[in-house]
Amino acid sequence: MSNSSSISHFLLLALADTRQLQLLHFCLFLGISLAALLGNGLTISAVACGHHLHTPMFFFLLNLALSDLGSICTTVPKAMHNSLWDTSTISYTGCAAQLYFFVFFISAEFYLLTIMCYDRYVSICKPLHYGTLLGSRACAHMAAAAWASAFLNALLHTASTFSLPLCHGNAVDKFFCEIPQILKLSCSKSYLRELGVLVFSIFLAFCCFVFIVFSYVQIFRAVLRIPSEQGRHKAFSTCFPHLAVVSLFISTGVFTYLKSPSMSSPSLDLALSVLYSVVPPALNPLIYSLRNQELKAAVWTLMTGCFQEH
Repeated sequence: MSNSSSISHFLLLALADTRQLQLLHFCLFLGISLAALLGNGLTISAVACGHHLHTPMFFFLLNLALSDLGSICTTVPKAMHNSLWDTSTISYTGCAAQLYFFVFFISAEFYLLTIMCYDRYVSICKPLHYGTLLGSRACAHMAAAAWASAFLNALLHTASTFSLPLCHGNAVDKFFCEIPQILKLSCSKSYLRELGVLVFSIFLAFCCFVFIVFSYVQIFRAVLRIPSEQGRHKAFSTCFPHLAVVSLFISTGVFTYLKSPSMSSPSLDLALSVLYSVVPPALNPLIYSLRNQELKAAVWTLMTGCFQEH
């Protein structure tokens, strides 16, 4: 029997058994991470440099891109390192840091998506009050509240999880450190404290989810009352990217954590963990840029300007 004081490192789940598959996983992760870095980097640069994009919607999109960059940079580099060098270890402090930053960026992303839903609701349902309800100061306060809430949420989870004594080995059944996997290693009854923090976080997430659903019910009712087909199409096109990103984010996470234990298998669990932790940060910029002509034009202008300079 060992406890957390004697654990100097954890063993992460190997992505593959053979060297060829390990290198294949490395190449796949490299491609996805480069796509996420390029897409989110271009989004941040386009919004920051394009003065006509200094609106609430694009301000929150910039924050979302920052959270996506942070999320993928938390989990993917270590997985790529382990695949390339045929190892599976991560230090105790490295595991704690990875868990903290993953919870931080995932929480921030969900809170920002909720705020972006409010932006769409005010834009479509209360357009005359848009400038009042979503002024620059109000937007800054909402973004700061999202990041601060994510910071506190991650701090509480990390502190409560890693304060537990660990006596069931040091093998983490994921390719990155995550709360449920660390709790499985605990032998203490005090995990109920972390369970309490988890229930509170789930309650907050559920409130955000209810707010998103309620907002979209009101949005769809307002859009369907627009007399012209062109007006309805324009309104729906501004909501589609956000709705697609929210659906991808929530569906992958919910299916991963609420699926039946009988459905679990190492390959399925690996695919799902990649699907909800790695794929969304790479797809989000693509979803937004494909449906938003202003952002697409700003990104194109940014890229052509860089090419002309060189």
